Amino acid sequence: MRLLVGLGNPGARYALNRHNIGFMAVDAIARRYGFAPFRAKFAGALAEGTIDGARVMALKPETYMNASGDSVGAAARFYKIAPEEIAVIHDDIDLIEGKLRVKRGGGDGGHNGLRSIDAAIGPDYLRVRLGVGHPGMKSLVEAYVLQNFLPEEKLWLEPLIAAVAEAAPLLVADDAPGFMSKVAHILKPNKPRPKPADKEASAED
Repeated sequence: MRLLVGLGNPGARYALNRHNIGFMAVDAIARRYGFAPFRAKFAGALAEGTIDGARVMALKPETYMNASGDSVGAAARFYKIAPEEIAVIHDDIDLIEGKLRVKRGGGDGGHNGLRSIDAAIGPDYLRVRLGVGHPGMKSLVEAYVLQNFLPEEKLWLEPLIAAVAEAAPLLVADDAPGFMSKVAHILKPNKPRPKPADKEASAED
């Protein structure tokens, strides 16, 4: 069993915030793979489904960001899921908009949700970092992540969320490099090289 966690804050007020990109990603994964409806459990919203034959639990903690570990820890203990079988999807201000990086373990990077989860289950889970950009000054960070994405940001946000959902089987299979490569390929597919016949035809024209 795998536990996919999306971080965010509950309620309509926060739904479109930059800080809620983790919720958006988990919602997209649940929709794409036909998960059961989310239900209230473990101080969060939980949905169950399968991805490539693997049983997967999708969790959106509703404790508010700073106490995300309370929800994640409760789910992990109940289902006896080890940190190595958990992936947490979250916003990252240290990555430019639309960038994705995945790593296991490490520090919390100043992210309060990760800090709470580290305290609850330790640091040895996968962190799926979705770049939302930086406002430029540390004093502006809190207000920045609690602002809604701007309309023009949807040009990179929606393709990124869709790519994360499409590549989710690799994440569930614990293939972080493959997952990152797949997302990158979806977002920037290689242009097909012209065939020799095409070159000849062009030359004749």
